Amino acid sequence: MEPIYIYHNNRRLRCGHTTGTCAAAATKAATEMLLSGRRVENVSILVPKGIVLELPVENIEIGEDSVSCAVRKDGGDDIDATNGTLVYSTVRRIGSGLTIDGGIGVGRVTRKGLDQPPGNAAINRVPRSMISEAVSDVCETLGYDGGIEVIISIPEGEDIATKTFNPRLGIVGGISVLGTSGIVEPMSETALIDTIKVEMRMRKESGESTILVVPGNYGKDFAEDMPGIDAEKAVKCSNFVGEMLDYACELGLDVVLVSNLGKLVKVAGGIMNTHSRNADSRMEILASNAALAGASIETVRDIMGCISTDDALELIDSEGLVPKVSELLLQKVQYHMNHRTGGRIRTSAVMFSSVYGMLGHTDDAKDMLKEMER
Repeated sequence: MEPIYIYHNNRRLRCGHTTGTCAAAATKAATEMLLSGRRVENVSILVPKGIVLELPVENIEIGEDSVSCAVRKDGGDDIDATNGTLVYSTVRRIGSGLTIDGGIGVGRVTRKGLDQPPGNAAINRVPRSMISEAVSDVCETLGYDGGIEVIISIPEGEDIATKTFNPRLGIVGGISVLGTSGIVEPMSETALIDTIKVEMRMRKESGESTILVVPGNYGKDFAEDMPGIDAEKAVKCSNFVGEMLDYACELGLDVVLVSNLGKLVKVAGGIMNTHSRNADSRMEILASNAALAGASIETVRDIMGCISTDDALELIDSEGLVPKVSELLLQKVQYHMNHRTGGRIRTSAVMFSSVYGMLGHTDDAKDMLKEMER
């Protein structure tokens, strides 16, 4: 099979295929071997992206009433914890219908708000559809009108799960069988954004109307010292502030964003993806707001030469302007969050510095935090 490539940030990167594609391909091969009696060493599978993949089949075991085989996960140039893992499918005849379940190493859902309901194996909707289509195609081709049972197993799954978000999401006993396009695109942000959405959906399903959001561990650690707040419930949005706010609107969830100055100063400039490769205007935003607060031209110039926001704060503090600059920044943060959401939900922010501690909060933050305590 010819490799599939994409270009990202001027780099040529090889694509791979998802655990969902592996499960469907292994199932197709196992079903064909079960019904035809012929050994299948390679299998072709059409993925949702519209690409046909030719994949090798490994560890074939043909029993009296069942067949098991595996297809290996390939992350392409986007190596993750599941890369190289064997995804097994064991199929057997049953009276009628199609059943799909998870075996060893496939997680089981324990909480609401995920792709599958509690109690189901963590085999997501698209992979289930791919498995179903694969079985139907083989049964139709070989003239079989009985039922098929499919068990997907990932022997390494339980160990791999400790390196993923699954335990935090309430998926126990293994990893999830995932994939929406069937193809792994290197450097794709989709999987991370999907994880953020899952956490938000879980908070909604658990009855929360206001959620605490942090970009990462700095925000979570700061929130742990906030009275009455359960920082363990914080949703980590990474750099994706805009996508988080968009999905909060879709779910009807109000948002309290707790962040250090390094991230929030970008939001004050209307930057909703805070990764440095997208934009880094921290010093420009700090310098302009320091000027508005009354800083001297020398301080403004010196801020533009700073590398970190804490260094810039030291200069601002030398003129006693940290409270005023913080107030100006938070006004702009509130404006841009409201602009992004169109006022459809309530938003607020708490801003801090690792050196200077609490810098301030937007007008509604205290009230919204009290509501979360209740």
